[in-house]
Amino acid sequence: MNPAATDHATNAAADNVTDTAADAATDTVSTPADAAEDLERRLGPVDPADAHVRDLADEREEFPQADVDALDGIGLARHYVPVEHGGLLRDYPSTAAMIRAVAGRDLTMAIAHGKTFLGAVSVWVAGSGEQAARVAGLVSAGVPVSWGLTERGHGSDLVAGEVTAYPDGDRVRLDGEKWLINNATRGGLVTVLARSDPAGGPRGFDLYLVDRRTAGDSYRPLPKVRTLGIRGADISGFTLDGVLLDPDADRVGAPGSGLETVMRSLQLTRTLCATLSLGAADHGLAEAAHFAADRRLYGRPLLDLPAAGRTLAECYADHLLHEAFATLATRAIHTLPGELGILAPAVKYLVPVGTEQLLARLRRLLGARAWLRDVRGTEVSPGVGVFQKIERDHRIVSLFDGNTVVNLNSLVSQFPLLGRAHRRPRPAEAGLYRAADLGAPLPPADPSRLRLMPTRGAGLLHDLPAAAAQLAELAAENGRLTPIAESARSLAERTGELLEDVAEQPIVPPDVPAHAFDLARRLTWALAGAAAVRLWLDSHSHVSRTALGPESLWTDGRWLHAALDRVHTRLVAGHRPTADEERALEETYAALTGELLRQTAGHRFPSLLHTRRAEAL
Repeated sequence: MNPAATDHATNAAADNVTDTAADAATDTVSTPADAAEDLERRLGPVDPADAHVRDLADEREEFPQADVDALDGIGLARHYVPVEHGGLLRDYPSTAAMIRAVAGRDLTMAIAHGKTFLGAVSVWVAGSGEQAARVAGLVSAGVPVSWGLTERGHGSDLVAGEVTAYPDGDRVRLDGEKWLINNATRGGLVTVLARSDPAGGPRGFDLYLVDRRTAGDSYRPLPKVRTLGIRGADISGFTLDGVLLDPDADRVGAPGSGLETVMRSLQLTRTLCATLSLGAADHGLAEAAHFAADRRLYGRPLLDLPAAGRTLAECYADHLLHEAFATLATRAIHTLPGELGILAPAVKYLVPVGTEQLLARLRRLLGARAWLRDVRGTEVSPGVGVFQKIERDHRIVSLFDGNTVVNLNSLVSQFPLLGRAHRRPRPAEAGLYRAADLGAPLPPADPSRLRLMPTRGAGLLHDLPAAAAQLAELAAENGRLTPIAESARSLAERTGELLEDVAEQPIVPPDVPAHAFDLARRLTWALAGAAAVRLWLDSHSHVSRTALGPESLWTDGRWLHAALDRVHTRLVAGHRPTADEERALEETYAALTGELLRQTAGHRFPSLLHTRRAEAL
């Protein structure tokens, strides 16, 4: 969209929000699966020609305007706006499910549209009622919103930011450059982090809303930055040259609170970023399953080759582990907001990085066909070979809202707190169990309850020994749960040892030793394993009773068995199961492979829950 078009869209939104495509949106639906299926139904089945169109657009680095228009047409943007501000964002898991569905079609499409939530979220966290109403109207009307945080010379080091916001009479003047900003050219509204105190520091920055209509030529977009993946996305930057703002109407939050608001907002955006990875893995697993089901080597099906079959099953198990962790963390936005300071960076590190590894393994399984643009299995047709685009596009997700080092460092900075909490164990809060129970209704989200530091530690880690004991009790009644109970007990022991190492780690920022980052990495896998155990314990009876998920995954804890096996491979170098454990795992992985093939053949998401694609609706 050119600047003139942006100005027109912004003006139209401000003048008459009700005359927009947002009015086509339905009210919120009852479950995340319902939300994803409602979106799928509205977008309709994927046209085989779409892949070719997207392939050509990707080659030309064209913005996916038709796709964004389609999402605007069904009113998806209203699901980025909380209900208290007139939108349809009632629960974060449903919005996450819709973003995942879009990402499962095309990541460029999801990132180009979903970035508006990131641009607006600071207002939901710390803005005034008037600001929330103003931004809600623009977002609901389909006006893109951008988040101007990073700068060319500083990257993730936000405290070093040089964009300034200094008094100019009764106004505030913004000057400087932001770079590598999504929607920087298309955005009609931009939330800008600026230095308000020459000395900088934690209280030396403010957030401001910059409206392109009033900024005029003082806001100048920079040239598009060419990228390896999401080639069509609007990744550029902008220069501010004397943009004048109202210090009361345009500043988000109290003076000096800019960095704090950003850090609290990142707890929400980092959690939701995991849904982009889940969507990419949905797509990649479907492509791999399609290939593996038809491919024959050495006179027999590919899946009959032990190494190939196990690779596909382990990738699926990784995906289910990622889904379990992301699901609990997203529900925790509502039930356990005070602990998102730990959960959000852990999810943001583990799920994108784990998905990168998953896609790399699938690439090797597909062999040459993973690199081809016009070949899918035995089918030869322009644009059908999408796997290479999925993998290219996904690589940027781990950089969004803080890269892997930033997120691990966030966990390292909390080592002293985690160490103290570990040595003074306490019962987990009720919000943890509510987050893990997929049948429990969620209370309204309250951003004011977000905390920079979870002073009581991580409830998942406190709860893990009790959860392992609970599994052991179930295993005494159902012998098929015995291998899972043993695996959970081992996880609890290894996590206790890990927390002892964490407690003894000397932290002298910014000179954090390399070993601390390895501890943080292992900590994310311990959290993921604990989340999987808690989710299965609190949800398996409900899911089975209501048939919300595949029986082959939930019965006898099969998905949990495989998920814990994948956790142990990351927690312990050179981990190898015993012969008895391996025999039980072979049965489990065979069940997972069968369910993956059924889900993909039946046009369902590769998921813990039943969610149908448009082709099956």
